[in-house]
Amino acid sequence: MVAVHEFSCTVRLWDGECTVGVQHLKSYEYLPQECEQMLLICDRLARIYSDSLEETVKNLLQSLGKLNRPYLTSVEEKLLNVLELEMQSQ
Repeated sequence: MVAVHEFSCTVRLWDGECTVGVQHLKSYEYLPQECEQMLLICDRLARIYSDSLEETVKNLLQSLGKLNRPYLTSVEEKLLNVLELEMQSQ
């Protein structure tokens, strides 16, 4: 969460920020540690994502950004690691 307003809030997403009405928010009832884990995943995706990426890479990052769980599977983690390494070498 970036900011809380009277009837809305601004939330950070993996691909930017968005202001939404409170009535549209859904709680996943994550524990504080799980919330931190989600923030780390979000930050990793945001560092890689850009409009200039290949469509397949953008689609993969978008899919990872839409996960409703506070962790990546071992395969997802490996894929993200490869993308991070690739972006660092460019």
